[in-house]
Amino acid sequence: MAHIFRQAAKTGISGLRGQTRCFNCSSAASASQVAMSRFDTDRCLDYDKLEHNLKTVKQRLNRPFTLSEKILYSHIDNPKNQGVERGESYLNLRPDRVAMQDATAQMAMLQFISSGLPKVAVPSTIHCDHLIEAQVGGDKDLARAKDINKEVYEFLASASAKYGVGFWKPGSGIIHQIVLENYGYPGVLLIGTDSHTPNGGGLGGLCIGVGGADAVDVMAGLPWELKCPKVIGVKLTGKLSGWTSPKDIILKVAGILTVKGGTGAIVEYFGPGVDSISCTGMGTICNMGAEIGATTSVFPYNHRMQDYLRATERSAIADLANNYKGLLSADPDCKYDELIEINLSELEPHVNGPFTPDLANPISKLGQIAKEKDWPLDIRVGLIGSCTNSSYEDMSRSASIARQAVNKGIKSKAAFTVTPGSEQIRATIERDGQAKVLRDIGGIVLANACGPCIGQWDRKDVKKGEKNTIVTSYNRNFTGRNDANPATHAFVASPELVTALAIAGDLGFNPETDSLTAADGSKFKFETPYGDELPANGFDPGEDTFQPPPSDGSALKVNVDEQSQRLQLLTPFSKWDGKDITDALILIKVKGKCTTDHISAAGQWLKYRGHLDNISNNFMIGATNSENGEINKVKNLLTEEYGAVPATGRYYKAQNLPWVVVGDENYGEGSSREHAALEPRHLGGRAVIVKSFARIHETNLKKQGMLPLTFANPSDYDKIQPTDKISLLGLSSMAPGKPVTCEIKHSDGSKDTIQLNHTFNEGQITWFKAGSALNRMKEVNQ
Repeated sequence: MAHIFRQAAKTGISGLRGQTRCFNCSSAASASQVAMSRFDTDRCLDYDKLEHNLKTVKQRLNRPFTLSEKILYSHIDNPKNQGVERGESYLNLRPDRVAMQDATAQMAMLQFISSGLPKVAVPSTIHCDHLIEAQVGGDKDLARAKDINKEVYEFLASASAKYGVGFWKPGSGIIHQIVLENYGYPGVLLIGTDSHTPNGGGLGGLCIGVGGADAVDVMAGLPWELKCPKVIGVKLTGKLSGWTSPKDIILKVAGILTVKGGTGAIVEYFGPGVDSISCTGMGTICNMGAEIGATTSVFPYNHRMQDYLRATERSAIADLANNYKGLLSADPDCKYDELIEINLSELEPHVNGPFTPDLANPISKLGQIAKEKDWPLDIRVGLIGSCTNSSYEDMSRSASIARQAVNKGIKSKAAFTVTPGSEQIRATIERDGQAKVLRDIGGIVLANACGPCIGQWDRKDVKKGEKNTIVTSYNRNFTGRNDANPATHAFVASPELVTALAIAGDLGFNPETDSLTAADGSKFKFETPYGDELPANGFDPGEDTFQPPPSDGSALKVNVDEQSQRLQLLTPFSKWDGKDITDALILIKVKGKCTTDHISAAGQWLKYRGHLDNISNNFMIGATNSENGEINKVKNLLTEEYGAVPATGRYYKAQNLPWVVVGDENYGEGSSREHAALEPRHLGGRAVIVKSFARIHETNLKKQGMLPLTFANPSDYDKIQPTDKISLLGLSSMAPGKPVTCEIKHSDGSKDTIQLNHTFNEGQITWFKAGSALNRMKEVNQ
């Protein structure tokens, strides 16, 4: 993969960087000279440039724009000529910055290193938040993680320094909270290698989750391609009050749209109810928009965002944004592809789950539903925090409930953990007392990291297979996601509701109506939660955990040990041989939900995110085989023996036999992890054939030279048996909008022919032919 961008490097990066030059303070048109962040003083916001681009597009389309359209279209690479049609056009965009978390940054930086470029072309950061396992508590867990992951942290730190990337050390906090505190701003277009990047929509920007290969494109100074999203409008009326929180808005929306209802769309919130939501509350809503498959979510700029910008020492950005409110809000009479209305005054607190984040249960009905469905009522653990709900307001509202319990002499019946979203949040809640009162009910404050939310949890209180219930303020609750136990019933709710449920220890407890027993035997009801939106005494930044890149890192070296089990330099995938794929074996026909957690598990496997061969040993180990209903047990069609999915894939590859995966609806929902696309390619896979895809995963498969295909007739899924052989015909004439012919050979000698659809455009077809998007870049730039 070395020298993929050789020509770009040879001719100088300036040509690629030219499109972002308007954000350099020294040449920005805006007289205000406001820096994008305190860490990027040489890059300034240029709202005038964005307005100019938008005006160019608007003159062509001659219609009112939604807010998301304004932000997206103002970042178009060629506004004079770019085709713009919702749901149809592929937009070439110029994002303002890139953010990467440490698990996905390993592969992204390995790919960037192979580009041959000397430095990233746009402001970029790496955040160490995924590799810290929750065991006993914050300090000890962090120290252990630094020791275990020393090789990876040193690689990321040195690569960041060499290539001009800001590096947030382990313990600094979760990527999305750090972005909101430091890098987000109204109107920004930011891409991040994590599916919950949309959290930044709480500050009025478009922040979009992508795979690592997309991040490499942008860091290399190339345009970023995105299919022009449709726009779903959510009109909010009324006002939040009582137990109802911002989290309940997105839990309600998830129940309406389901886990795939937002696919291919941006969710845009508006209406008078918006002003009753804090900036961080808006971030919560946008963050969990990933659970409905949305490209991203966004709120219009308002005084709540202004207050947050000032509280995080970015008053200059707030002052500037106040002069561009037309750019940062939707036009009157703009049209949405779908419209949802929610009256916040009537909205009830929700608890969603188990096993899927779109199973919406109003708190008033949860107990009855749980009894009917035989969900365990005894809550074993309550967990608050995560990138979705770890703001100062979240912790304050939770502490207000905990304080009432302490005053009544009781503690949490369930085990209870607290995950601060950042070092700044941790330091501030320690100073202001929220952390103490949460400990007083039995809580353990974990490290400033993702922890149990992504499966980084060394849970000891239940055995694998033991049926139990946990309640969290996290975003996802897929089977086994938090603790690798498929029998754990995980429910998601607001942090204050989780706190109340944990204290009660009962899933059927409704804090709006039910009472608890105090230490003296008296009965009491919780008063409604309360908490300051922002700290009255300002934020305490805590320990400085940021490593800025040197002005010139060209002399620095980044070494990868060939014997390393954690890191591995990449080898290019082979290019397409120009022939149809014939008689491909079916590695696995998946039954039911298949998220990226099923395809490429996190948890203990996170340590191999920088080593493609090692992490490929987790491919599809969580998916259910339609043949036998079992997990990680498929039949080797050559030996007739049953074995693990990855081992069977490796066996077929060693025999030079192509294979495919067959799947169900919304295949690849969940995390943005591109490993779920890299692994099948590495193990010899050629195509994934399903009823429908989640957006990020479909793109990731294309980037790695795989064929993501969908049944033209979804019922054709039933025609395929695990023992069949698949031929994909007519690939030499593959074209946008033209179906691929699939011939199914059954074991009895009979055949079926069906049609498979795809969403490849002309440029993406060249990725397939070259073997991957990176290979294609090498061809172009040789």
